[in-house]
Amino acid sequence: MTSARRLAIVGLIAFLAAIAGVFLGRLLVDAPKQDETELHALLHRELTLSADQDKRIHAIEAKFAARRTALELEMRAANIRLAQAIEAEHGYGPRVTKAIDETHEVMGELQKETLQHLFAMRAVLDREQAAMFDKVVVKALTADAR
Repeated sequence: MTSARRLAIVGLIAFLAAIAGVFLGRLLVDAPKQDETELHALLHRELTLSADQDKRIHAIEAKFAARRTALELEMRAANIRLAQAIEAEHGYGPRVTKAIDETHEVMGELQKETLQHLFAMRAVLDREQAAMFDKVVVKALTADAR
């Protein structure tokens, strides 16, 4: 096999691996937004929040929105580093392993902060509202298991 052909094949494999990494990262980062829509609809339409509750929840949401945006940017950067590592190593080497670990770290931080955000909103609700909130959260978390 000629070196030009070998280089073209390696380049194609690296490109496909990078695309797969970016696709996987987008899938993981963008997935929770659908569940959040249902939860936010419940909060704002079905729970009949008091003016104070509504004000407190909006403040919690605003604070989290900024943090989520920052974490999503970190996730995109981690995906770029993963794609670069795949392109450089053309296999499951130490740079790819490190990039995967960094990606998982950011994903874990996003999940932790999302849950803290949910619990902060739940704390604003009364007992009946919290029970409805819990049902929607459990439904969202178990939707893929059904």
